[in-house]
Parts: sequence; C-alpha cells; structure tokens
Amino acid sequence: MQEGRIGVYPEKGQSPHVVVLGAGFGGLRVARSLARRPVEVTLVDRNNYHLFQPLLYQVATATLSPDEIAYPVRNTLHNQQNLHFQLGEVQSIDLNARTVITREMAIPYDFLVVALGGQTNYFGMEDVERHGFGLKDLADATRIRNHVLSQFEKAVTEPDPEKRRAMLTFVIVGGGPTGIESAGSISELIRLVLRKDYPTLDFDDVCVILLERDHRLLLAMPEELGQATLEALRRKHVVDVRLNTAVESYDGHVVRLGDGGQIRAETLIWAAGVRAVSVLDTLGVEQDRSGRVVVEPTLQVPGHPEVFVIGDAAFCKDEEGRPLPMMAPVAMQQASHVAGSIIRLIEGRPLEAFRYKDPGSMATIGRNQAVAHIGRWKLRGFIAWVMWLAVHIYQLIGFRNRLAVLIDWAWSYIFYERAVRLIGPP
Repeated sequence: MQEGRIGVYPEKGQSPHVVVLGAGFGGLRVARSLARRPVEVTLVDRNNYHLFQPLLYQVATATLSPDEIAYPVRNTLHNQQNLHFQLGEVQSIDLNARTVITREMAIPYDFLVVALGGQTNYFGMEDVERHGFGLKDLADATRIRNHVLSQFEKAVTEPDPEKRRAMLTFVIVGGGPTGIESAGSISELIRLVLRKDYPTLDFDDVCVILLERDHRLLLAMPEELGQATLEALRRKHVVDVRLNTAVESYDGHVVRLGDGGQIRAETLIWAAGVRAVSVLDTLGVEQDRSGRVVVEPTLQVPGHPEVFVIGDAAFCKDEEGRPLPMMAPVAMQQASHVAGSIIRLIEGRPLEAFRYKDPGSMATIGRNQAVAHIGRWKLRGFIAWVMWLAVHIYQLIGFRNRLAVLIDWAWSYIFYERAVRLIGPP
C-alpha cells in the first residue's frame, strides 16, 4: 500500500485498467462501449443508479416518481464481464500518480475517463444558493415537490393575504429548457390539479414567474421558436414571463432584481446555469470560467494522453470554434468517441479529433405544446410535443421505467391528474 492511500484497488490481471468517473449519460456509454474489449473497466459513481436528468422537473412537479427516472447501474451492466462498479464519491484525482481518490479507497488506472457531469452554478450568489432550490439530482427534485405542495397546505390556513400571496408565488430563474419546462409543468399542476384539491383557496393569489436575464427565451434555438415559447407560456395565464430581468439576491422571502424591483416569494427555483463539479480543480490543469477542463480536440487532457474528459466536465469547441453546449447528446457522442480512442491507443493507432453532430434540440411547454429544432426543421405545437414524448421514452433505460413513465403520462393526459402528490421525506 502506498503511503497516504486510504486503500488500494485490487489489480485485475494484465489487461489495461480503464476507470470511468460518473454513471451519467457519458460515463455509462463509455462503460457499455468497452464491453468485450481487451480492458478491465471500473465505473465509479456516488449513486448506485443512472439518473435521467431531463425529466427531473417532472419529479419536482409531481408528475413522476423518483424511481421512474432512475435505474440501478449494476442491473444495467450486470452482463458485462469486464466491468466492476464501485460506489464512491471522488475526492481528488492525482494525474502524476495515475490514481483516483475516493472516500473509501484509492483506485489506480491506466486510462481515465472523467464524466462527472455538472452542478448548479449560482454565480457566487451565496444567498440564492442558501435559500433557493437547484434542480440537478433526485434530492433537489423531491425537496421542490415537498415544498411546493407544502406551500398550498400552509396557504389554506394563512389569514394574512400578503403572506398567502408570497406562499403561492413561485419564481423560476432561467429561460433555457429546464426553466421553460419547469414553469410550464408547475403552471399545469396548479391549473389542472391543485385547483381541484384546494377549492377554498383563491387562485388569483397564485403566480408562477419566469425570469430570464437575456432578451429572449431558449437562446440555443432559433428566435422564432423562442418567441413561440414565450407566447405559449403567457397563454397559460398563471405564468408571468419577464425578460431582461436579472436576480441580484434572495433571502428566502424577497427576490431582489437588477432593475431595483423586488418580488415577494417563498419559492425560488434556480435553473440559470451549470458549472463543472469542483473536484476537477484538483487536476491542476487549465479550466474555463465554468470550471470545465480545457481538452485537446481528441478530448485528452494536455500533457496526459491517458486521461479523457467528456460531457459537462469538458470544454471543447466545434469545427467553427464555438464551445460545445453542456447537453446530454454532446456527452453521449463524446463517450462513444473516447471508448474508440482508448482501443486505438492500446492498438497503437493514431487518434482522431472529436466531431459533434448536432441531433437537434427540443423543449416541452406543457400539454400538447413543445418546440423542436432539428436540422432545417423548426417545429412547434402538437407535432413537436409528440416527438418530445417519443424521444424521452426511447432514451429512458429499462422497460419498466419506460412503461411506468408512459402510464403516468397517459393518466395525467386523460384524467388531468398528477399521481405523485405526496409530501414525504426528502
């Protein structure tokens, strides 16, 4: 055992040892792509499940239960003989010693793939981080669901009209897909479901406010789709969309805005930014402003050809010099590329630069409404919504999860219900 190590991961013969950090979209695909290859793979994650993050907001808004968007990692990879899953939280990475340090042990590697994803970026606003809600994992989603439902329960018995309106004001910050989808889903939860659950409440007191600091929504999509999204949200009546509006601070009761205005609200959901996880700081290599590792076109860390970084953890550019977005399709394509690159290195073949092929983007606004940009096609309304449903069902892991989500969606659509209106443990 080397000095300073908590433990040493057991050796697995003479095959190169590939350590993959993170069981998200990118890490899981790398591990799967290396099945039946002449390597031993260790997949490390702090959770024992793969999380389908695009549907987290539906857990937060009582549409889906947590187990419907999470799938056990071991079950996903149990037929892969050259893989070992290790539950653990990465604390640091020693590039010189070629070792990953977790709370439980030290894991040496021949090749390393860093796919640790991202975390909520509060841009240094500690008060917003302290009093607001992020939406990056199951715990976040469950806390939001419990909080939103609890606000209605408390409002029923609150005699002070000002306090009641603050309880029933829900501020969402960020005009990207997560913010849009969260605002639309909360609005429908209120209009279609909670209005029936709380007949004594005056729903004129209820308000969902979406704040975006830029001049339009969905900046990654064509402007006409952003405008269509804005109009669709405003037709929902409950949603108040405010563009060119930045948040300065939040104390749990009052949202202070950059223009000097303020909003009394006991709920703020932050969907305005993502940054790389802080453990990347231990690498001692160049990072961008969001903490992402600046990688070579091959996705390797400069000076460390055995180390690859992908997904939200990597900063790389497309052929036109634009930074690639922090999105699941990027991570998945990078994962396939890196798995092939590792085999190329083992076989002594030269590597190729990564080239991203944009599959398009989409966002749902709510019932029968979505927008999609796929190649030259700009879709909106019902057709885009059906496409959104199909894509997300297909991308879920596990037949049970696909069936459960499909049933819950059908139930909500037909009966105007939300099956998971539970205030439970976080």
